[in-house]
Formats: sequence, structure tokens, C-alpha cells
Amino acid sequence: MSKRQNNREEVFVKILDAAEIEFGLKGYNGASLQHIAERAGLPKPNIIYYFQSKENLYKQVLDQTLMGWNDLFDKATIDDDPAHVLDSFIRVKLKQSFEKGGTSRLFAMEVIGGALHIGDYLKEELRPWFTSRVALLQAWMDAGKMRQCDPASVIYMIWATTQHYADFEAQVLALSGIESFSDDDLTRIGDTISGIILAGCGLSLPPRD
Repeated sequence: MSKRQNNREEVFVKILDAAEIEFGLKGYNGASLQHIAERAGLPKPNIIYYFQSKENLYKQVLDQTLMGWNDLFDKATIDDDPAHVLDSFIRVKLKQSFEKGGTSRLFAMEVIGGALHIGDYLKEELRPWFTSRVALLQAWMDAGKMRQCDPASVIYMIWATTQHYADFEAQVLALSGIESFSDDDLTRIGDTISGIILAGCGLSLPPRD
């Protein structure tokens, strides 16, 4: 990889990181390319060069968020152990909520607002992925690897419970009497969420490494 290509990728990532923060704080309507450029420490024309428009940049941030959320589950196959896969998926999603709550809140605001900017993505890309994961869960059930239940609801439950700690972070922290989440919180909450969801699927928590 050339030095020029490395520099282009660094600028691309820097813009996405700045946009993620800006959109997370102000939403789509409140954010501006000028403020994103200032946060990234770059001229505004650089943002336009790489992403053409605020809408394209916004879609890219949301797309990156969704890919990061579901990447682990995306690689699972019928030969895998559902307890290990679901437990890992839950814990990774929870960790992302702890560390990058702004992107979860951004996605929640977009969907609550009618998914005006990602409607096509939800139908054309996320729906096929979701359908394939529902099919995988059903295949595990049919193979006797987990209890028969509604596979779509299992995925929704994992999304909802893990993202709650990001979307309602202020409430959770206030009720818990803490200022931020710790590694011990991640382990404790992960054990509880994963244990309950896995038990509902007829599975047990896998041994900790």
C-alpha cells in the first residue's frame, strides 16, 4: 500500500470519526459539514471531496455502525455452537454500547424519525442479513441445538437489551448512582443479559475463558 493511499485512508477514517461524534451530539439536522470539518481538523472541501454531501456522510456513518454491530453474528454457521455465538454477540454489542453510545443513539433517532435516510438500506441490505440470521437460528432449533422459539424475537431482544445501555445511558447512570460504566459493570450486566436470553433459548452460559 502506497504512502498516498495510507494518507487517504487516514483522512477518510478521521472524517468518519468526527462525523460520528457530531451527528451523535446534534442529529442529522443539527450537524453541519463545517463543524464536522473543524472537529476533524480538515478543510471543509476535503469532506465534500470524500463524501460529496452531508447525507452521504451520514449514511456512511450509520452503515459503519450497523456493520460493526452485526459483524460477529454475520460469520456464524450451522456448525457453530449457538450458546457461544449468542453469548459473544451479546457481550460485543453491550461493549459497543458502553464505548460508543453516541452511534447507537444516532441510529435510534434516525429510526424513530421514520428512517428517512436509511430506509433503502434497511430494506435492501439489512433485511436480507436479518432473514439469513433468522434462518440460522431456525436451523439450530431444527437441529435440536436450542429450544424452539421465535428467532426474529431473539434478535430483536438482543438488540433492544444491549442498546438500552447506550440509548438510555443518562437514565441508567443516574439510577445506578455512577458517572460511567466500568469493566466490572460490563461483565456483570453481560452475565445477566446473556444468561436470561440463553436460558430462554434452552441454552446455558458457556464457560468463561
